[in-house]
Amino acid sequence: MLERTAEIDRRKELGRFLRAMRERVEPSRHGIRTGTRRRASGLLREEVALLAGISAT
Repeated sequence: MLERTAEIDRRKELGRFLRAMRERVEPSRHGIRTGTRRRASGLLREEVALLAGISAT
């Protein structure tokens, strides 16, 4: 049980870290146009995948 809780905590921490890193990047610096109704201030997961040349799913 304790190992499972630790694994969940690590995944949550990783998620927070990745989200913080994406928020720091301006999409326009990488040639990504942003619309007026954009929900995220930084890159979306799909945009990170596009720039990395991998699938988002």
